[in-house]
Amino acid sequence: MRANRAWLGLAVLMLPTLLVAMDMTALLLALPRLSADLGATNVQQLWISDSYGLMVAGLVITMGTLGDRIGRRRLLMIGAAAFGVLSIVAAFAVDPLMLIVARALLGVAGATLAPSTLALITNMFRDERERGQAIAIWATCQFTGGALGPVLAGVLLQHFWWGSVFLVAVPAMAVLLIAGPILLPEFRSDRAGRLDPVSVGLSLVAVLSMVHGIKQLTVEDTPVVPAVTLVVGAAVGVLFVRRQLRLETPLLDLRLLRNRPFTAVLVALVFAGIAMAGTGLLVTQYLQSVLGYSPAASAMLFAPMGLGVAAGTMAAPALARRMKPTTAMAGGLAGSALGSLLLVGADGAAALPMVMTGITVLALGTGPLFALGTGLVVGSVPPERAGSAASMSETGNYFGGSLGFALLGVLAAVVYRNRMDGTSDSLAGAVEASRHLPADRGAELLHTAREAFTTGLHVTGIVAAIVFAGSAVLILTMRPATGATAAPEVLPEYEATRA
Repeated sequence: MRANRAWLGLAVLMLPTLLVAMDMTALLLALPRLSADLGATNVQQLWISDSYGLMVAGLVITMGTLGDRIGRRRLLMIGAAAFGVLSIVAAFAVDPLMLIVARALLGVAGATLAPSTLALITNMFRDERERGQAIAIWATCQFTGGALGPVLAGVLLQHFWWGSVFLVAVPAMAVLLIAGPILLPEFRSDRAGRLDPVSVGLSLVAVLSMVHGIKQLTVEDTPVVPAVTLVVGAAVGVLFVRRQLRLETPLLDLRLLRNRPFTAVLVALVFAGIAMAGTGLLVTQYLQSVLGYSPAASAMLFAPMGLGVAAGTMAAPALARRMKPTTAMAGGLAGSALGSLLLVGADGAAALPMVMTGITVLALGTGPLFALGTGLVVGSVPPERAGSAASMSETGNYFGGSLGFALLGVLAAVVYRNRMDGTSDSLAGAVEASRHLPADRGAELLHTAREAFTTGLHVTGIVAAIVFAGSAVLILTMRPATGATAAPEVLPEYEATRA
């Protein structure tokens, strides 16, 4: 009976996991229509798109630790209620400012959900095998949500107004609020101290500055302002780290990084995020601007990337029963490297099959890392610190994605400009310029620009392959995990406080 209740509780936890991931990507297709209806400027469109993700990334550390202290189920219920109400506010926004504020507050609510769900899973499933299966399902929902977000948005936009994209979350959150108190256990740490406001402020400023600076590098013509933002974020981050090492009950327990498998997986998660985000950015643009597919069709063609990760995470527990988890993770990343190299063959008549096969293989190979690696991270700490560990994992994912968009996006832009001999800064600019040229010269410009962009995709595929291969080596060289217990250098400190 208790086991059945745990699995029913897991089904309830999948609702916020799926919805938070979908909210990250669903707005991609809805943005043009809502911007037109609300009269949003380019800057306002940027904040409508980014405010949600920025707030999630900036507050996930605080919320993960806050759940350890006030109760993970309580924090999840508060976040779910706020998410439902704010989704209604966003759906019926009457101007851009109202929508930007609603999206930012949705990000605050969303930051409570991801670490709470993952930490609760560690409490509900104490058996290592069952916990591995549960985390694999959790990771599957996360990446399936990201893949299905644009697809669902496309379907809704064909029949309803743009606000329907936000209203999808309301019934799901209602189910969570009704079933959560019945099926989910409450857990809080008996070592909970007061939340340190200074640490909260430092973490928020550091993460927001770093993520925003990285994002702006991809859109600013001059890198001075983003570079200054990054330097400020790094400096505040150093202050945050120094404060955490001095506090008896820190907001983020950096002593967990003494555990080498823990640290190695976190680094690999960041690198995998870089490679996936960078290739995803280039592939979605390639499908639309080079191969000529509509945004909706491109979303459908791109869905195998998210679904590939989902399939890989679901297969991870079975792989872990047949081989060491480190072998499964490293082997999967080696497969991702091969998938990345398939993008180098994207050209001519074989372009679409090579791209589709490449992103599917690439994504499939990352599944064991996201499932088994996340399980190792939250399983390497005592239960009362699972929220903090989960927040570190989630923060690594957000940083990896932001770095991927910036670094590989900039790399592809440099390759494009070099191939165009400085005559064009972007493929979109070349498409616009071709409309004002005679037909033959316009066609020639488009052909040259598309070839230049394709070269950028090839270079991105090579770099992603190197990143995945390096991550595989890192995973293989880390010390094996010791089941669901923490590393010796971490665990005794906690055991002394619990005795």
